[in-house]
Amino acid sequence: MKLSVVIPVFNERKTIEEILHRVQAVDVGMEKEIIVVDDSSTDGTRDLLQELASPQVKVLFHEKNMGKGAALQTGFAQAEGDIVLVQDADLEYDPREYLKLLEPILDGRADVVYGSRFLGGPHRVLFFWHYLGNKMLTAFSNMLSNLNLTDMETCYKVFKKEVLQQIRLKSRRFGFEPEITVKLAKLKCRIYEVPISYSGRLYEEGKKIGWKDGIAALFHLIRYKFFN
Repeated sequence: MKLSVVIPVFNERKTIEEILHRVQAVDVGMEKEIIVVDDSSTDGTRDLLQELASPQVKVLFHEKNMGKGAALQTGFAQAEGDIVLVQDADLEYDPREYLKLLEPILDGRADVVYGSRFLGGPHRVLFFWHYLGNKMLTAFSNMLSNLNLTDMETCYKVFKKEVLQQIRLKSRRFGFEPEITVKLAKLKCRIYEVPISYSGRLYEEGKKIGWKDGIAALFHLIRYKFFN
């Protein structure tokens, strides 16, 4: 078995070295490859990644900024692992929880695992309206897909490689989350959720997703449910 960790990056010079250190330090009991896709960063992240590239860390570069979804598509296309895990480049999600995320797949219960920030794990107390927006988007996603997820927008998503190979992704920005969820539901994949911790950031600390992305997520849910 082999695990591919795909990390989309845009302007994360302050955190990219530390997150790579944390991902490399985790023992998952199998071979592990790390694929970093820099989405045309402008803050010096690209130069730093060129220094950090190694046989264990494959670094790919977009020549123009295309969005998180596009970066993930690039990373997925290069992934050689039997299992593929999405890791953000900030420090909001803890790689020490990989074993918890992998367990339902490794023991044969699941095809896909979502790490939920709302199932009781420790989390930094932040914005009420972000929390409410996430819950509303997840509820709308559940109504369209007939799932009962608690956290559709979570970064931590883990897939069997053969599941990803059945899905043609189109979303280039943050539409990846609703698109993949709708398409997994259509495939009738066995999806599990596990509780994870969450150390969210303030906008002053580099957080990028905003209310416009929430509106876009509603559009993507409808689009991929009824028109794709």
